[in-house]
Amino acid sequence: MPGVPPTHFVFLGPEATFTEQALLTLPAAARGTRTAARSVPEALDAVRAGEADAALVPMENSIGGAVGVTLDELIDGAPLMITREVVIPVEFVIGARGPVAFEQIRTVAAHPQASAQCRGWLRAHLPEATVVDVLSNSAAAIAAAEGEYDAAICAPIGADRYRLALLAEKISDHPDAVTRFILVSRPSAPPAATGDDVTSFAVFISHDRVGALLAVLMELAVRGVNLTRIESRPTGERLGRYAFFLDCTGHVSDDRLGEALQGLRRICADVRFLGSYPRHRAVEGDQPIPAPARLSDVDYADAAAWLARVRAGDLS
Repeated sequence: MPGVPPTHFVFLGPEATFTEQALLTLPAAARGTRTAARSVPEALDAVRAGEADAALVPMENSIGGAVGVTLDELIDGAPLMITREVVIPVEFVIGARGPVAFEQIRTVAAHPQASAQCRGWLRAHLPEATVVDVLSNSAAAIAAAEGEYDAAICAPIGADRYRLALLAEKISDHPDAVTRFILVSRPSAPPAATGDDVTSFAVFISHDRVGALLAVLMELAVRGVNLTRIESRPTGERLGRYAFFLDCTGHVSDDRLGEALQGLRRICADVRFLGSYPRHRAVEGDQPIPAPARLSDVDYADAAAWLARVRAGDLS
């Protein structure tokens, strides 16, 4: 029901991974019920079926790029709406059942993506250790806690959840790496505009039209809508058929963004609105991106009022 805050959350599992860590930054989720799902499709289908109020799933990583399965799920099946984004640092730690010297570590459990992002640290500090692939960061922490391996690379929440002794923190080779997650619910009125928002949508271009993608970009550019991200995904119809995912600065209630969406609706084969929601501020004091000169909502209102006068025969 619109306006009712979610109380039951589902997230990409297993527990004690970065997704749960991101979810717990939301006060409502920290107080509510949380259920781990085995996959992104399972998490989103739980929301579609009404088994959960909202789902948190990964959208993109600053090292690995977009999460394709999330994009694919957003354009298939019943519509869903993004209501929030959460961005957290990807800070890996290495832990063990108890304090142990690095030279005593012979085996390290790690998810392949985790070990790949910590390759330099492992080479410098544990050159003799064998890294063993496991299914998740959580599985690595559990294996180390049970003594199956000498140590584990995992998320900080995993080390805390399974009571591992921290041997080292922030061991990633990319200290500034972050992952962006989205909170998705069933369609309703978007959250109110804050003045610092993101709008996400997908467009299906008309493939028999020359310059179709350029036309999409022009609908945004001529209105001063700031495009912050664009990704393409195959539609599954046949080779060469793609949907494009776009993130823009602004809210669907903004005049200029609303006009842009209307223009896209006219020229595209289809447009799927995915949500307008508050922008994550990377650092304290981060300011909204201002509208270009003469392209603010005030300017649009002034132009609309002028046109109304012209249509009424008032040329003063």
